[in-house]
Amino acid sequence: MRGEALDVAAARGLLLAEAPPPRTEEVPLAECVGRVTAAPVRAAAPVPGFDNSAMDGYAVRSADLAAGPAPLRLVGESRAGRPAAAGPGPGEAVWISTGAALSPGADAVVPVEEAREEDSVVTPTAAPVRPGAHVRRAGEDVEAGAEVLPAGRRIGAAEVGVLANLGLARVACARRPRLALLTGGDELVEPGEPAGPGQIYDSNRFALLAMAAEAGAEASHAGGMPDDPAGTREAIGAALDADLLVLTGGVSVGRHDHVKEALAELGVEQLFWRVALRPGGPTWGGVLRRPEGRPTLVFGLPGNPVSALVTFRLFAQPALLAATGRDPDEARTTAVLAEPVATKLGREVYLRCRLEPEEGGWLARLTSDRQGSHVLSSMLGADCLAAIPADRDTVEAGERVEVLLL
Repeated sequence: MRGEALDVAAARGLLLAEAPPPRTEEVPLAECVGRVTAAPVRAAAPVPGFDNSAMDGYAVRSADLAAGPAPLRLVGESRAGRPAAAGPGPGEAVWISTGAALSPGADAVVPVEEAREEDSVVTPTAAPVRPGAHVRRAGEDVEAGAEVLPAGRRIGAAEVGVLANLGLARVACARRPRLALLTGGDELVEPGEPAGPGQIYDSNRFALLAMAAEAGAEASHAGGMPDDPAGTREAIGAALDADLLVLTGGVSVGRHDHVKEALAELGVEQLFWRVALRPGGPTWGGVLRRPEGRPTLVFGLPGNPVSALVTFRLFAQPALLAATGRDPDEARTTAVLAEPVATKLGREVYLRCRLEPEEGGWLARLTSDRQGSHVLSSMLGADCLAAIPADRDTVEAGERVEVLLL
């Protein structure tokens, strides 16, 4: 058990070491967008599978036109999906559509704009014609046996198009990790309901579920945690069958904070409590190990809305990426600060910033001069979190810092 405040990298490392490994399932192609490949995808055949025309025009033998323009007799047609029965012989041409298979014997295509046709005779106007002109070769896009997608690749529109081009109806994907979210606090009210004295709307629930879904989780709200020990323990116990359990509120040291005690009673091992971080210092991490079956990774996040989102991005999101075979560090880069920042030594500070392109990279500009952990509107327009190291109390405009993309 660790009770000291850890730095962010150490806390994150402890959690990633316990992240559930990826599991594989076959997913229909139409449902693959947003999923992650579980194994490398290789082409069983070349793409395209045959030489074909890049233009509407005439399939010809370039040798017939080596000395210049010459009339060629039209002897057939090759349409997309309906190849010509025979190719051109000496002094002949075949009408060909874009994408149609190149006729046997032909080795070039003359675009329709570069020829005259009359009485079944076509005469190219631009000659000589080089071999291979306006021809797409078999395997020019993808060679047979080539690795098209690596394992751990998130599937987007381009990827699903390539998979379809390979003729795949189903793809081996990482199963979505199941994430359960519990939000704590008797002061929370469902949006749409009237808020009474001292009550606030449960923004963490909706924001965190959205972040979890964006990170590839099958996320669900497991309910609320009442501000009493028995109710907290019951709510947590009912949600511990998920791959990841995220709790917000109740993890600090207040009179009505019962999460840590409930987790201990339920057999969840504490990996750390408190991180040298702002916002989000009172963050808890742990794991429930089982003699048989998969472990459950547990995150106790602060209740302040910005703290909850920042700590989810720092700790839960990397674990989710790892659980689907993705690189936990894939959404990190650097940027130059647009304005000076003053902070305190001893804690890493994460500032909400928007990114602006500049010569040679990115410029990070604060979304708001109000960066308090309760100011959720400071997340609006934020593209990233700019990391200020714990050993710096000032960072000047123009300095380069690490940023975590949102």
